[in-house]
Amino acid sequence: MAQFEFVDNGLEDQLHYIEWVRSIMEVRARGAQPLALVRTYGCQQNVSDGEKIKGMLEQMGYGFTEDPEEADFILFNTCAVREHAEDRVFGNVGALKNVKRRHPSVLIALCGCMMEQEHVANRIYKSFPFVGLVFGTHSLHHFPKLMYEALSVGKRVFERGVDDKKVVEGIPVRRDGDFKAWLPIMYGCDNFCSYCVVPYVRGRERSRKPENILAEAGQLVAAGYKDITLLGQNVNSYGKTLESPMRFPALLQEICKLSGDYWLRFMTSHPKDATREMIDVMAENEHVCKHLHLPFQSGSNRVLKAMNRGYTRESYLKMIEYAKKRMPDLSLTSDVIVGFPGETYEEFQETLSLIREVGFTSLYTFIFSPREGTPAAKMEDPVPAAEKSAWFSELLKVQEEIAARRCAAMVGDTLKVLVEGQANQNGVLCCRTEGNIVVETPGTLERIGSFAQVKVTEARNWILKGAFVDA
Repeated sequence: MAQFEFVDNGLEDQLHYIEWVRSIMEVRARGAQPLALVRTYGCQQNVSDGEKIKGMLEQMGYGFTEDPEEADFILFNTCAVREHAEDRVFGNVGALKNVKRRHPSVLIALCGCMMEQEHVANRIYKSFPFVGLVFGTHSLHHFPKLMYEALSVGKRVFERGVDDKKVVEGIPVRRDGDFKAWLPIMYGCDNFCSYCVVPYVRGRERSRKPENILAEAGQLVAAGYKDITLLGQNVNSYGKTLESPMRFPALLQEICKLSGDYWLRFMTSHPKDATREMIDVMAENEHVCKHLHLPFQSGSNRVLKAMNRGYTRESYLKMIEYAKKRMPDLSLTSDVIVGFPGETYEEFQETLSLIREVGFTSLYTFIFSPREGTPAAKMEDPVPAAEKSAWFSELLKVQEEIAARRCAAMVGDTLKVLVEGQANQNGVLCCRTEGNIVVETPGTLERIGSFAQVKVTEARNWILKGAFVDA
C-alpha cells in the first residue's frame, strides 16, 4: 500500500474559487486586466512551483508584470536553504511597504519553503503587517481558495503544514520558457542531512506515478521542448513510495523511448543512492545529457559522517571512476560546503584534493549557513568567518584553474548545442552544450530555441567562444 494519497485532479474542488477570484478582480483590478508579479527565489523546484502558481493565476484571469507599481497581486516564492536567500526576501518584502502605501488595494503574498518555518512565519506576522497572504509548500493546490479568502474576507490569511501526504496532479502550469522545461518526478526528502532544512519544509519523499510523468514528458516533447530537466531532491530514490516501486534508472529508460529531438537532464542525485545502473542508462541513451550533477559536499570522511551524508570519499570516487569509464566525455558538477562546524583546515584540504582528482566542470560552492531546527545549527563552530572566507577563496582558485584547463582542451572541438538566447546586443548568442557549458557564438535570433553544431574557437575560463559550422 502506498504511503501517500494520489489526487489526479488537484483543482477539481478549487474551480469555484477560481471563478470567484476572477469575478472579484474584474471589479477590483486597477487596469483592464488584473496583473500579478511572481518572483521566485532558490532552487529549480521552487521555479517549478512558481510556474504552477502562474498557471493558477492565469486561470483566475491575471496577466503578468515585473513592475510592482502596476501589479494588483505581488507574490514572493521563497527559499530557506541558506541565510542569504532569506535575508534577500526580508529586504525585498520590506521594500513593498511603500508599494502598499501607494496602492492600498494590492495584495502582497509570501509562499514557499521559508513559510514552513514557524519562526519565519511569526516574524512575517509581527513585522510585516502589510503582507496579506502566507502559505507553505504543502498548500500549493489550495492557492485559489486562499486567494479568495484573502480578497473577500479582508483579513490576513496564513496556512502552513497541511496536506503533506498527498501527491497532487492536474495543476495548470504556465512555463517560463518555450524550449526548456522543468519536470518534477517527486517531492520532499528522507535524507535529513544534518545541515539541511529541506525535509522539514518540504516533507517526506513522495514520488509521482510513472504514467503521469511519462504523459507530461510526452506533452513537453510534442510541444517542442528541447531541454527537459527531471526534478527531485534526490532523484535516485525515486519510486520508493509507490505501490509498485520503480527505480529511477527504469523511469529514465522509459522516458528515453519517447521519439523526438530533445535532451534529458536530472537533478539532484544523491551519491549514496546513485547506482551503476543509472550510469549505464545515461551512457546508452542519446537523449540523456552526458552531464552528472553529483554533490559531494566534503572530501573528508569525518565531515561527511557529521553531515549524515551516508557515503564515503572512497565510494564517491569509485562511482565517479565508473561514470568516467562509461562516458569519457562526461561533464561533472557538484555542490561543496566550506566551513562545516568542526571542519579543520586539514579536512578542507581533503576537499581540495578530491576536487583536483575529479576535475569538475564547475562547482556550486557555499560557506556553511546554519539553519534553525537542524542538528548542524547546534554544533560547535570554532572557525572564524574570516578564515572560512579565506578557505572559500582558495577553493575558487583551484576550481578556476581546473575549469580553465578543461575549457582550453575543448578548443577545436565541434559540439552540439542548444541556442538559448542573446548573450549581448551585438549579435552574439548564448548556447549551451549537453555538458552544461556555455558557448557564445555570433548568429541571428531565429536560431534561438534550436539545436546546432558549433566549433569552439576560444576558451575564456568558464565560457567558450565558437562559430556555427553551417554559418
